Amino acid sequence: MTRPYGARKRALLTVERLKEIYPAQCELDFRNPFELLVATILSAQSTDKTVNKTTPLLFERWPSPAALAAADPAEVERLIMPTGFFREKTKAILGASRALVERFGGEVPPRMEDLVTLPGVGRKTANVVLGVAFGVPGFAVDTHVNRLCNRLKLTDSQDPIKIEKDVCAVVPEEEWTDLSLRLILHGRRICDARRPLCEQCVLNDFCPSSLTRPSNKRSNIKAGAKSGGPKDKRRVPRAAV
Repeated sequence: MTRPYGARKRALLTVERLKEIYPAQCELDFRNPFELLVATILSAQSTDKTVNKTTPLLFERWPSPAALAAADPAEVERLIMPTGFFREKTKAILGASRALVERFGGEVPPRMEDLVTLPGVGRKTANVVLGVAFGVPGFAVDTHVNRLCNRLKLTDSQDPIKIEKDVCAVVPEEEWTDLSLRLILHGRRICDARRPLCEQCVLNDFCPSSLTRPSNKRSNIKAGAKSGGPKDKRRVPRAAV
């Protein structure tokens, strides 16, 4: 088999291979776009497990943008402290909630140009909300996506906006959201930052990074299939601000 060295071919093979073993699964719990927005902001520099333990208490106490906008910052800080950077995150989620109430009628807007005007929200968070909550194609670039796209040579940039542009240019629009979710899962389970498990990776027969390693034979093991979990629309990937 001729190895597909072109970025477009590598990208399309990545879409197909990861589709075989991972559901397009998100890993933050939420019940509506507002909860997803807040959970995604809280997930920056934190784990999904920690955020998922924190948000039920947060939304039980302040279940809507109006309620959270009027919350006592000190009380919010105490509750979200386990997620880290709690002062900055408190300012972000309270500010975003106020903006939703004042400018969007208490609803999360389904447009990129509106979402990025909210405090604490950048393109990554906006793409998560658009893709998962609203079904609007978006390619969210977190640290895992950044790492994998560079290892696969789908980009030569470390800038999330440039990575998003490069990948979206070679992947069909309808695959953007799902590819981002699957790259995150693959990054967590197989393509580790320090110790990538190339011998278990289903991309290792064409991944430029894997081909430079001693073991570059594609594994027949569908790595990550068991850990991927069932498809669940109430879960979303880790994404930072």
